[in-house]
Amino acid sequence: MNKRNFLKSAAVIAGASVITPFASASTSVLQNKPTKKVVLKKSLGLGMIQEELPLTDKFKLAKDLGFHGVELNSPVDFSMSEVLQAKTASGIELPTVVNKDHWSSPLSDPDAAVRQKCIESVAKSLQEVKEMGGDTVLVVPGVVNDKVSYEQAYITSQNAIRQLIPYAEKTGMQIALENVWNNFLISPLEAKRYIDEINHPLVGWYFDIGNILRYGWPEHWIKTLQGRIMKLHIKEFSRELMNSKGLWEGFKVDLLKGDNNWPVVMKAVSEINHTGGWLTAEVGGGDRNHLKQISTQMDTIISYL
Repeated sequence: MNKRNFLKSAAVIAGASVITPFASASTSVLQNKPTKKVVLKKSLGLGMIQEELPLTDKFKLAKDLGFHGVELNSPVDFSMSEVLQAKTASGIELPTVVNKDHWSSPLSDPDAAVRQKCIESVAKSLQEVKEMGGDTVLVVPGVVNDKVSYEQAYITSQNAIRQLIPYAEKTGMQIALENVWNNFLISPLEAKRYIDEINHPLVGWYFDIGNILRYGWPEHWIKTLQGRIMKLHIKEFSRELMNSKGLWEGFKVDLLKGDNNWPVVMKAVSEINHTGGWLTAEVGGGDRNHLKQISTQMDTIISYL
């Protein structure tokens, strides 16, 4: 659910006693066809721009190559004035940021001090993305490992995210949880339930299309998560490379040449009337020629809507 629907959704929450704000939406989306064409603008991660250029020139290069936005890691390594000056000079948009502390200090950590470090970092990211004119902070919800059980991660991370809600409400920014290889929330039904239990219109999903291919099909996840999806990350994955050369080798394939069935994936995005507005590349970067190729590939994928 997107920020512009917050006030309306908040009213629904206040008046509802039995169902969540997402429950009625998911039922109606399954029954209805798209009401209007979904529009997606192209964005890419700042780290993908691998030419040695000042920030303003990196933004200008992205704009010249057909990208409408750039996604930064946050808290940012630049002064906010530098970021905003580069944004103005280039005409680029900064719709989203990726919090950079959710791996090293996960919200699922048993140590309250570690969780608090991440909470403070995400709170700063929420403020930064607001200043940039964006609306969404990507957050990894938690990590399961030999020291943190699945159940422990589930309960602890949800409680930590609830502690972040006042910061989201204060800024009006969205917290979007991403599906990553963290051994956690690996079923679309569970991902849906996790969001619905938090039950707040400013907490949703940052769906990574390529990450799912290790153990599922993105179109299935999209149809299950529906309006809970706030933003979309795009990457490719090859199960053949994963099986023949190793797990992480699966990502070493260009967009349109892996196992994503892009017409089917984009049809699912269209059918849920996705309103997040952005498709952000999270793939291997390079020079302007490489980035232009990615931009063109993304144009092809978006054309399937």
